[in-house]
Amino acid sequence: MATKTNNTKTLLTVKIDKTLKASAQKTAEEIGLPLGTLVNSMLRGFVRDQEITLSAISYQPSKSTIRAIKEAEKEYEKGDYQVAHSVEELMTQLNS
Repeated sequence: MATKTNNTKTLLTVKIDKTLKASAQKTAEEIGLPLGTLVNSMLRGFVRDQEITLSAISYQPSKSTIRAIKEAEKEYEKGDYQVAHSVEELMTQLNS
């Protein structure tokens, strides 16, 4: 009796410039995405829309977001932060 597998993943091998790959991985990491997730999303859009846009969208956080990130990093370095172990605990901290 043959066993049925539910593996729907496959490997796509594409040759690209090493510098481009490294830059793409770094950029994806900066916005919190694995590069594979980004490629899958782009391919899904290509299949869905049957078109491709060849212009780059530039993501740049706003000045207030950059300030908030820097402030959070300073607080973290000083150990000046709270950890919530549940949603209720987080809500209590946010409302205090």
